[in-house]
Amino acid sequence: MNRKRTSILSHILLIVLCILIRLPGKKEVQPPFAMLAAIALMEILYLIRVTRNREQLRAASDLMVVLWGFLIVWECAVTKLALMHPVLVPAPENVFQVFADDRRVIATGVFSSLRLFLSSMIAGLAAGMAAGLICGWIRRLRDLFHPIAGVLAPIPSTVFAPYVVALMPTFRSASAVVLILGIFWPTFLGMIVRIDGMDKGIMDSARAMNLSNTSMILEILFPYAFAGVVGSLKVTFTTGIMLLTFAEMMGATSGMGYYIVNYNTYGNYTKVVAGIIVVGTVVTALNKCIDVLQKKLIVWEM
Repeated sequence: MNRKRTSILSHILLIVLCILIRLPGKKEVQPPFAMLAAIALMEILYLIRVTRNREQLRAASDLMVVLWGFLIVWECAVTKLALMHPVLVPAPENVFQVFADDRRVIATGVFSSLRLFLSSMIAGLAAGMAAGLICGWIRRLRDLFHPIAGVLAPIPSTVFAPYVVALMPTFRSASAVVLILGIFWPTFLGMIVRIDGMDKGIMDSARAMNLSNTSMILEILFPYAFAGVVGSLKVTFTTGIMLLTFAEMMGATSGMGYYIVNYNTYGNYTKVVAGIIVVGTVVTALNKCIDVLQKKLIVWEM
């Protein structure tokens, strides 16, 4: 199927979805205005993307076909035919209405999560890079800490959560520690591995210039290893989001993870699904930001 046919199919499915939403169904649901507004926003974003870059038409159209198809199946199975569990599988109209009703709570939770996430990410990355550069350059320290990092890096930091919660004064500080540990050890180990695999010719040339340890780390090792850190940011951010969601489920009073676990406790799966959609949207937005950041910071690899 060529690009134009896929685009036409996506718009046909969009029309079918809009018609279905307006038809009466077996299940009583919230007014569809919030859902229709969300659909309009998604279509606008799609049109903006394909207008700016025609080469992305096929990929964007394929994505919209899947998205509209999923919403059509969801609408038919739950709202129109009432085939699904009335509590566990909420109607899409009800889920999208949550975004309108709880917009302030959701916005506050997203801001709280991002503040915790970004501060912990920066701390974990900075500490991991600094320690990794020093230990990667000084052989005695590398021989000492490399095996330790090799053991701790694969262990999810969430296993330390009960102990961290007992030590830290608040659940938020405990969440930050869990996040920092989860980012620090893989970053630390990755820096040592990158420096250990550095071209020996570069290392020998630098040694021949009699550079000090500080100059060697800042002027030779850091620029070499930095591109690898930036290139792996997507993996790091994905790991961080998973840790963030878990950390906020331990006992936080705000945040995306708290929103989900709080309403899960009360069996309000409409808001649970809405919370999951919010997490997915935030992750998508962060990935887009990382793409821009990578293009800006490692231009020579693009």
